[in-house]
Amino acid sequence: MLNQRKKVSIIGSGFVGSSCATWILARDLADICLIDVNEGLAKGKALDLYSASPNMSSDISVVGGSDYSLTENSSVIVITAGLTRKPGMSRSDLLLKNAEIMKDICQGIKPYNPSAIFIIVSNPLDAMVSLAHQILKIPRERILGMAGVLDSSRFKAFIAEKLRVSTKDISALVLGGHGDSMLPLINYTTVGGVPLSVLMSETEQKDIVERTKKGGEEIVSLLKTGSAHYAPALGVVEMLSAILKDQKRILACSALLESEYGERGVFVGVPCLLGGKGLEKIIEIPLNNEEEAQFKKSVKSVRDLVKEMNQLLKKS
Repeated sequence: MLNQRKKVSIIGSGFVGSSCATWILARDLADICLIDVNEGLAKGKALDLYSASPNMSSDISVVGGSDYSLTENSSVIVITAGLTRKPGMSRSDLLLKNAEIMKDICQGIKPYNPSAIFIIVSNPLDAMVSLAHQILKIPRERILGMAGVLDSSRFKAFIAEKLRVSTKDISALVLGGHGDSMLPLINYTTVGGVPLSVLMSETEQKDIVERTKKGGEEIVSLLKTGSAHYAPALGVVEMLSAILKDQKRILACSALLESEYGERGVFVGVPCLLGGKGLEKIIEIPLNNEEEAQFKKSVKSVRDLVKEMNQLLKKS
């Protein structure tokens, strides 16, 4: 008897969602379901992708639509839906709108997926994954935010560019919230086993750290309209591969802390062991006094954002 193929549902068929689907097809990972409020968009992109499958030598099924029942019995659900900030829209307006979208999605999808693992990509990331957890009421093992994989990838790319070395030889890690308060860890960064501090001056290291923190903004400023989608999508697929193939990989993800790093009840980026059950373990690493202070500051910024979001939802 053949094993049933695993299924990944992606909520949001914009650039990030459709790029996720493309990478999934390219890696032959799982059947794909694209969901969007714009039914034609989801169906059209699904058909386009499915039409490409013969040239990928893939038998993956790709379907699209707007009905959450299509996602039933998904192994993993990826939520990318959300608005980008528009002229005249305040930061609080955007936070509330995306929170309302996340709330509607989670309420709509929950009845069809009692055992799925969730990966949240929508921004502001740490607040959105916190809200999704509040609504879904599932164990922390089954809900994660994708940010650290992306931030770590940018960190590695900028190091490789500066040193003119292969990205394959770079090991790096970014902790904390997804934003200006993130913490690229210089002390845990090596190139071919050589500490980064041996290869770069302090000034160069600081420049790389700042560029990593502003990586998303740099892309937005160049594009003028739109934001990054190739790298975020591939970050999701790295997590999907670890989960669907039970690879036991250690990746930086936004996870719910339950006493790790001296924090509790907050989603923030930390090293996570990912496998078939989703989050299998949070890895605690020693931080020096400066790193610990920066991490605590990042956690506080996440807590403040979640508090603001909950207050806005209560008032709406």
